[in-house]
Amino acid sequence: MSSSVEVLTARDVPLGGPRSMTVRRTLPQRARTLIGAWCFVDHYGPDDVSVTGGMDVAPHPHTGLQTVSWLFSGEIEHRDSLGSHAMVRPGELNLMTGGHGISHTEVSTPSTTVLHGVQLWVALPESDRHADRDFQHYAPDPVTVDGARIRVFLGELAGSVSPVRTFTPLLGAELVLAPLAHVTLTVDPPFEHGLLVDRGAVRLAGSPLAQAELGYAPPGHDTLTLTNDTDMPARVILLGGPPFGEEIIMWWNFIGRTHEDIAQARADWMTGIEADAGTGTRFGEVRGYDGDPLPAPELPSVPLKPRGRVR
Repeated sequence: MSSSVEVLTARDVPLGGPRSMTVRRTLPQRARTLIGAWCFVDHYGPDDVSVTGGMDVAPHPHTGLQTVSWLFSGEIEHRDSLGSHAMVRPGELNLMTGGHGISHTEVSTPSTTVLHGVQLWVALPESDRHADRDFQHYAPDPVTVDGARIRVFLGELAGSVSPVRTFTPLLGAELVLAPLAHVTLTVDPPFEHGLLVDRGAVRLAGSPLAQAELGYAPPGHDTLTLTNDTDMPARVILLGGPPFGEEIIMWWNFIGRTHEDIAQARADWMTGIEADAGTGTRFGEVRGYDGDPLPAPELPSVPLKPRGRVR
């Protein structure tokens, strides 16, 4: 299997804020758009907020997706147009369903000194792309397998099952590998998997992955072997799901199927904020944030084209 592991490297992307906190983005990229229904992987920190200013993302919209927030350190305050007001803390999942339209804010709290975590998106299938907006919170208990401490926040792994609702089968888990740990995990053969290295150097099925790299393993395997060759703990995020059989268009904070889907979402968002009437009925209004909504960028001059998984 080692020869079939594909290594995806990250690119640095500024994430707003007065001093522009930088995130490392491994998905999507030209080589691969999707891993299962996972379509977006941002990895950030450890980030000294006294230098960067931390995270302060004004009200902004989402369509056609679920957002998954998972922290290693720090705390983020979440508010959305459903009325949810929750904290994102280490080891606790916040999952928001955008569906037909939602808006939210993300702000690191004053007590946060170091911000470190991942922000992930899941594409919704066509049948559920216009689902009602929703918010779920879950704090998984850890399980230990062969030197790996595992927190399963979505799906099932190592006998641990998350109750959080998704619209396609998914796996999402944090694993902390003990020094020199060699762990073989039973996985679903129909799933493709991605392994993001947060800390340390890890081998996936014999293929080395450096910090911030994402290793891709195709479907067809009933086990995955993870090895930490170092004398320090390593931490990884394991993602998985069956290949997503639909092409999608991702642009700004929207996921659709056609250029017209995206153009309509953008128009609906801009109409709401330009009319000074909250953010419109499609996306609702975020209460409790002191600041204006983010305007959408201009659409490109050429039509947006859908992309699917690499075969």
